[in-house]
Amino acid sequence: MAINNSTRQICLDTETTGIGHNIGHRILEIGAVEVFNREITGNQYQQYINPERESDPGALEVHGITTQFLSDKPAFARIVDEFIAYVKGAELIIHNAPFDVGFINMELMLCGKDFKIQDVCTITDSLDYARNKHPGARNSLDALCKRYGVINEHRTLHGALLDSQILAEVYLMMTGGQTKLNLDAGNSGNSAGGFTLNLKDLPPLTLVKATIVEEQAHQDWLDKLSEKEKKEFIYQIDE
Repeated sequence: MAINNSTRQICLDTETTGIGHNIGHRILEIGAVEVFNREITGNQYQQYINPERESDPGALEVHGITTQFLSDKPAFARIVDEFIAYVKGAELIIHNAPFDVGFINMELMLCGKDFKIQDVCTITDSLDYARNKHPGARNSLDALCKRYGVINEHRTLHGALLDSQILAEVYLMMTGGQTKLNLDAGNSGNSAGGFTLNLKDLPPLTLVKATIVEEQAHQDWLDKLSEKEKKEFIYQIDE
């Protein structure tokens, strides 16, 4: 799978009332995080949606979003145009994409739209990518966070925006890590997929010279290495 480094990418997740869109379950939250040139831009999208039905008990345990909370939120038909405007033309990065794509396409159909989400976006399944990269391993979002050192202790319940933010960090790490190390002393921002180093925060460097004993021990080691490898290694001490 080729990695897209320049096109606008959007890491997306949904929360739903249950696991089957084909048996009438609906989307109740959409969260999305924009990535451009392998940096999280801060341009994100979140919308709670009135699904016009109850969540299954199992789904409610996962996301914790109650029917009462959603009662005054807009229906999908009211937010569909702004959602499509946000994602149009982007590469959507979705963990277990068939699940979310199926729900989004069902909602588009119920709104009377004559297109599917893959008609306006490119879809990349990060779960499929992870399985190819780590065959035989657990590749849930939580497992990938542990593997790549992404902090997710605050993820006690699933939320579409929170999961999208975590997915963006995981996907950047999984597909190559940071591509930019910012050494600008006046910039304290954060660089997606890596970090920003503020030189003002660093302590002054201290020069520690090797002792005579340490220098001789190092030379003895080089002599042994030279004898073993049948070549000469030069160790020069700067005065």
